[in-house]
Formats: sequence, structure tokens, C-alpha cells
Amino acid sequence: RKCIVAVRVRGLISAPREVRETLQMLNLRRNNYAVLIDNRPSFLGMLKTAQNFITWGEASKETIAMLIKERGRLTGDKRLTDEYAQKVGYKSIEELALAIFKCQVEYWKLPNIQPVFKLHPPSKGFKGKIKKAYGMGGELGYRGEKINELIKRMI
Repeated sequence: RKCIVAVRVRGLISAPREVRETLQMLNLRRNNYAVLIDNRPSFLGMLKTAQNFITWGEASKETIAMLIKERGRLTGDKRLTDEYAQKVGYKSIEELALAIFKCQVEYWKLPNIQPVFKLHPPSKGFKGKIKKAYGMGGELGYRGEKINELIKRMI
């Protein structure tokens, strides 16, 4: 299994009900929210359903570690610390990030954690239109390893 980052790019005005419900299930309730999931068929089907509103790809170890350190939050909007990682059974946040990268633990199932990352809009803006697919010069849909560059600009 691989770890995937999904980022919501567009708003939901005039979106079909199925897409709105799918984004709700993925916890992508606002623009520039990101989630860490794995590539099991149920998640891939959800990504395909909402592909006109989100972008996704395989995250690297460094990107996952940076996301968790900079943007990971506990309930009550407190920052993630090494103490929390030790309480969950890991030595540090880096070790927790490695376990998430290897899909040994699911980020959104950790206790007392917010399942989403609230990101900034990308610095220097999106490179393409947010209404076109990534393969056609836009920003939507699957982008593979290139998601890491976008995430770094949004942290």
C-alpha cells in the first residue's frame, strides 16, 4: 500500500450531491484542506468521484513528516509534539511519519487528532486553471509524485 495526500482545490457551489457527500466522508470540508489516506480501492473510488474538486498523489516521507510537524493538530487545536508521539508508542514525530508513510498506522485513526491538515493557498498561486485536469495543464485530479511540490508550497 502507498500513502496518498488529497487536497481540496475548489468550492462546492453547484456540485452534485454525491460529490459533496464524498468530500464530507473524506473530511475535506473546506478549500486547501488535505488528508492522508492509503490507496485501498474504497478510497480510490472516492477520489475518482470527487476528482473535479480535488488533487491527489503519492506523498514522500519528507512531505508527510513536514505536514505532521508543521500542520498536524490535536483536538483543541494544539500542536503535535514528540510527547504525543511517545504516548501513541513512537519515539518521535519522524518515527510516526515513517509509520504513516509505510501504512503501518492510519493518521486519521490516531486518538485525539484532527484528521485534516489546514493548509495555506500555494505560494505564487496555482500554476494552472483549477477547472482543468492536471494532465491538460490544470490543477485537478491525479498528479503522482508532483503533489509533493504543491504541498511544500502550501505549508
